[in-house]
Amino acid sequence: MTLKTASDALRELILSSMSTRTTEMLYDDLENIGPVKVADVKGAQQKIIKVVKKLKEVGQLIMAGAGDDVV
Repeated sequence: MTLKTASDALRELILSSMSTRTTEMLYDDLENIGPVKVADVKGAQQKIIKVVKKLKEVGQLIMAGAGDDVV
């Protein structure tokens, strides 16, 4: 659901890290989900952000951004 409002570039970036079969299944899901409320998409995005922050907090995820020396 979170990819419903994502730009094509972001969608392709995310999907390029997945297997072909998983990507196909996700595209099928996106087509079948139909219209969704923006509030529902934003809520789903917030859930992902919470998980990412938690993983970073416990050291299971290292995030690199602009200016970081970590790649």
